[in-house]
Parts: sequence; C-alpha cells; structure tokens
Amino acid sequence: MLPAAHRLRRSVDFERTVRRGTRAGRSTVVVHLLVEPDVAPEAHVAGAAGDEPPQVGLVVSKAVGNAVHRNQVKRRLRHIAAAHLSSVPAGARLVVRALPASSSASYGQLDRDLVSSLERAVSRTRRAS
Repeated sequence: MLPAAHRLRRSVDFERTVRRGTRAGRSTVVVHLLVEPDVAPEAHVAGAAGDEPPQVGLVVSKAVGNAVHRNQVKRRLRHIAAAHLSSVPAGARLVVRALPASSSASYGQLDRDLVSSLERAVSRTRRAS
C-alpha cells in the first residue's frame, strides 16, 4: 500500500504534473515526473521541497477494461510504486498512467515497465536541470 503522505490527491497536482512534467513510457504505462523548484517564498518557512516526500498518483481509464481489470491494475501499480519510492526524487510528483495493454500484462511486466519508465524520466529531468 502507498503511504498517505506519498499519495497525490488534488486534480490540480495531477494536471500540472502531466502538462509540465517529463514524460517517459513503455507498452503498459506512461509516467509523468515533475520536480519543481520552490516557487513560493513561504515554502522556505514551511520546509524546502527536498524535505517533502515524493507523491505518486495513478490514472487508470476505462480503456484499460472493466472495473475488475482497472482495480487489479491499480492495486498492482500502487504496490510497485510503493516499492520504488526511493527512486523518485524528494518533493517530486509522479503520475503513472496505465495503458490498455496493462490489463493483460503480468505483474513482472508492469514492474519492469514502470521501473524503466521511471529511470528514463528521472535521467531526463536531471539532464534538463
């Protein structure tokens, strides 16, 4: 299970991450990673972005399948994301979007695709900054 502090909940955060973040994908998932510098001066008072835990959100649309398949994919992706939180930079936001192929993919394939996409997004983000 993904700890509460690591869950991305607000639709504004999902939208900002998908629009401004670095994108990397594989056959079953696409990840969007956004590492923002401190924007507001009050952020320095409350704690720097490096002190905040990374947050992860999942997007699993009806294109993936019926409710049973969507929930199965969500449970698998949530577990995989929780296991690889150490790979996500502190204070970053990560949105994992499941593609239709994820409903028939094995747990191992989802794991490989998510880790590979995450590594690519992190390396692209580091190169850009």
